[in-house]
Amino acid sequence: MKLSSYVESVSPSVTLQFNQKVLEKLAHGEDVVKLTAGEPDFPTPEPIAEAAIEAIKAGKTKYTAAAGITPLRERIAKKLKKDNNLTYSTEEIVVTNGGKQALYNSLKAILEPGDEVIVISPAWVSYEAQIKLCGGVPIYVEALPEDLYIPSLSKIEKAIRKRTRAIIVNSPNNPTGTVYPEKFLKGLSELLKENRVIAISDEVYEKLAFDEKHISIASFEGMKELAIVINAFSKAYSMTGWRVGYLAARKEIAKAVVKIQGHSTSNVNTIAQYAALKALEVETDYMVKEFLGRRAYVSKRLEKMGLKFSFPKGAFYFFVDIRNFLGKGVKDSFEFCVELLEKARVGMIPGSAFNMEGFIRLSYASSIKELEKGLDRLEQFIKNI
Repeated sequence: MKLSSYVESVSPSVTLQFNQKVLEKLAHGEDVVKLTAGEPDFPTPEPIAEAAIEAIKAGKTKYTAAAGITPLRERIAKKLKKDNNLTYSTEEIVVTNGGKQALYNSLKAILEPGDEVIVISPAWVSYEAQIKLCGGVPIYVEALPEDLYIPSLSKIEKAIRKRTRAIIVNSPNNPTGTVYPEKFLKGLSELLKENRVIAISDEVYEKLAFDEKHISIASFEGMKELAIVINAFSKAYSMTGWRVGYLAARKEIAKAVVKIQGHSTSNVNTIAQYAALKALEVETDYMVKEFLGRRAYVSKRLEKMGLKFSFPKGAFYFFVDIRNFLGKGVKDSFEFCVELLEKARVGMIPGSAFNMEGFIRLSYASSIKELEKGLDRLEQFIKNI
C-alpha cells in the first residue's frame, strides 16, 4: 500500500530510537547508563502533582477550548511579559500537546508546499521531519564549533531566497547548549524584518540558560509580527510526560493554529492544564543548581579524557567531538553510539541525528552517580578503540 510522500520523506526520531533501546535493556535487567533523552530525572514538583489531583477531585475532567483554559493562557501572558518583555493577549496564546505540537502546528499554519525553512545546524532531530511533513523544504545553515555554534549572519542572509518563509531559532540550543547572545539576535531580527521572514523561536530550554540571560528574538522592536514563540513545561518543571506546551504569535497565526488543533487533537489534557497553571507559581532553582554541578563535573571528566567540546551555556547537553576516533574501528557517530551501548552499556545520541557527523550528544539530565558510572565506561571505551 502506498503511503503519503510526506511520511515517506522522513525517518523515525533517532533520539527516541536510542532512548527506547536503552529502556528495553533496562527493562530486561541490564546495567545500562541512560545519557540519551532530554528528560530531567527530578520528579515533577509536588505542588504541581497536587494541583492535578485537586483538578480531578473538583471534576475538571471535561473538554476545554481547543486553545486551552483561559486562566492558563492569562498566566502564560503574564509570564511572557515578566520574563521575556513580550506582550501577548490570551487570544494570541495557544496551549498545545507539548512543544512538538506547538512547532508542528505553527509550521502547518504558515507553509505552502515547497516553502523553505532555514534550520541552523546542528539542530534538534524533529525540525527537519516536521518541516517535510508540512510540505516544506529545510535549508541548513551550518554553525561551527570554532564559532561556539553561533551561526554567521552572512550565511543566513545567503540562505534567504524567494521561497524562504521562516527560520527556526533554538536558544538555549539542543544539542550544543549554545545561548545566542543579544548582538547576534538583534542582527538576525534586522535581517528577518528586511526580508519578511518569520522567526520560529524554540525557547523550551529558556529556564536553563546558565551563563548568559536568555533573550527572545520576539522582544526586539518590530519582531512580534514576525515571531512565533514556542515553549513548554517539560524541561523547566520536569513535566515531560504531562505533554503541555504553548505558543504565542500574532492573532492571525494563533487562530490558524487553533483551527488545526480543533480538527486534530482538540484541547490538551484538561487535568494537565491545571497542573501547568500551578507550575507557573513553582520555583525550580534547586534543579538549576543541580544542573550546574553536573555540568561542572562532566566538563572536568571530558577534559581529563582529552575529548573536545564547546562548553554549554544552557540546556543540559554536551556535544562532544569524536572525529579523532572515526576510522579506527567505528566509521561514524551512529556506529560509535551503537558500539558504546552494546559494549560499554552507555546510551548517547549520534551527532548525525542532529545533521552534524563526528559528534555525540551526552545528556547530563541524570544523577552524578549515573554520570560518574557512564563517564567511567566512556573513558574505558575510547581507550579500547
